[in-house]
Amino acid sequence: MAAPSFSTATLTPVLIHLLRGSSDLASVAATHAKLLKAGFASTLASSNHLLAAYSRCGAMNRARDLFDGMQHRDVISWTTLMSGYAASGRPREAIALLRVMQFSGVQPNVVTFSTAASSCARLADEGLGRQVHARAEVAGCARDAVVATTLVDMYGKAGRVKDSRAVFDGMAAPARNAVSWGAMLAVYAQNALGNEAIQLFAEFRTNGSGLTPNHFMLSSAVSACAGVARLSIGKCVHGAVLRLGHGNNEVIAVALVDMYSKCGFYEYSRKVFDRIEQPSLIPYTSIIVAAAKYGLGSCALALLGEMVDQGVQPNDVTLLGAMHACSHSGLVDTGLQLLRSMQSKYGLAPCPSHYTCAVDMLGRAGRLDEAFELAKEAQIEGKEPLLLWNSLLSACRTHKRLDLATLAGQRVSEFNQDVAGGLVVMSNAYASAGQTDNAAAVWSSMRRRGIRKDPGCSWIEVKDIPYVFYAGAISCAGARADEVLMLLDELECKMREKGYKGRLGSARVSDGHEDDGDEGKGVMVGVHSEILALGFGLLVVPKGMTIRVMKNLRMCSDCHEVFKLISGIVEREFVVRDLNRFHHFKMGACSCNDYW
Repeated sequence: MAAPSFSTATLTPVLIHLLRGSSDLASVAATHAKLLKAGFASTLASSNHLLAAYSRCGAMNRARDLFDGMQHRDVISWTTLMSGYAASGRPREAIALLRVMQFSGVQPNVVTFSTAASSCARLADEGLGRQVHARAEVAGCARDAVVATTLVDMYGKAGRVKDSRAVFDGMAAPARNAVSWGAMLAVYAQNALGNEAIQLFAEFRTNGSGLTPNHFMLSSAVSACAGVARLSIGKCVHGAVLRLGHGNNEVIAVALVDMYSKCGFYEYSRKVFDRIEQPSLIPYTSIIVAAAKYGLGSCALALLGEMVDQGVQPNDVTLLGAMHACSHSGLVDTGLQLLRSMQSKYGLAPCPSHYTCAVDMLGRAGRLDEAFELAKEAQIEGKEPLLLWNSLLSACRTHKRLDLATLAGQRVSEFNQDVAGGLVVMSNAYASAGQTDNAAAVWSSMRRRGIRKDPGCSWIEVKDIPYVFYAGAISCAGARADEVLMLLDELECKMREKGYKGRLGSARVSDGHEDDGDEGKGVMVGVHSEILALGFGLLVVPKGMTIRVMKNLRMCSDCHEVFKLISGIVEREFVVRDLNRFHHFKMGACSCNDYW
């Protein structure tokens, strides 16, 4: 019986079908060989399919050799190779291909431009992105929904939020889909503009032409709420997540874990985490970091053990979170053991952040000589040493070790940026030791170098509206400002009955966390911002509800004592999120056990 013969018309589709289904290089190469043997490999369609197959397998050298050998190339050829470079983590080569393409006589299409813009986004390169944008405008492709959405993302990754918004606003309303809205929302969230992101999400719900938010948009909205601690809106978004059937989406679940933990609800974070059927690395890391911020060292370590038992390998961020939990719980030796065993137990080399955390851990425990030796031994470069020495300086000031504080302060002063906080701590250390001349000298040096510290602020959310307070400034309370001050005066009298020695509104040495003092004197005049926020909260938050205060800097020891006393006097619960962790005040005590 004679073997069946196949014509070009019947064999080529079969081989092309094989290429489309090939997921490994060996299969693609075998099909390529068959096409060559049959004499079909040189056709434009076959070559384009081969390009796509090689690119899909990450075999970019073979794809480029094939591309260079093609006699004829169309826009699909160029775009396929560009997409392959982009997908293989070689965005610069993708963009370079676009430059060469303009001399080939082949005109790019919307897929070409979106691929090029996406490559610029990966590089966060505004200059290259603007060139791609300009070419898309000339070609009449810039208003296409896909291209415009990619440009929104590109400008956002480069930190050009206004340019992202300009591209978004330039899109015709019918062209904006859920992906476009989600891209703009993500730009705001990723650039720490949480309130703008929340406002845009509200705009989408109102003017989105009946569009349904996808899980990427919902995740960005939750992240935005986390960034600005907008609990009530975050809960509303969580409700939308459940209504739309995204409750089991791991990306959203991780965002919710983060949001609830940053808004002072660790128990909600844990509930969300416990509903994830098989948590992977990122959910485990998120809940461990959340536990760290609440000083739940034993809980964080138990979670770390659980993830390892489940076969999930921790990364450097996971271990850093566990170390932070140890630092805030007084589990110093356990934390140090984690540092020492990273390489042998997990195959991870400690990075600068781990050493900084270890120095902080030792410093909190008063083991300052060990901390100083570790700081000197750590081989770290760039800005990381500044964080390390700042941490040690703060601990030296807390434990009144002026000798080591002076040495750490000298290291901090060697840097030119982000040194204001450390220098203020140094000034306060001198002032606390009675060395006012040295304290004034630090301030004089700061003035001479043009160094100023960002003011501390605290905020409280009431009926979805954030009220932001600065030290000594009560105007945010509006018509109730006088009531706040009267209430604080009354509480101060009651605190004195319980042995309180300070004065809420007196001039006193700044605690280094909130630079509201007269320059050169190192003093603070007026009430700290978190106290004002608390006073306002006591007036406007109904009894029985926890008052939640957020702060951009570390809570000082005096304010910490005030919050404890007031919680016992008024018999209410307060939660404060400062730069480092959460404090839960109840009946005259704090969850940190005065260790933070």
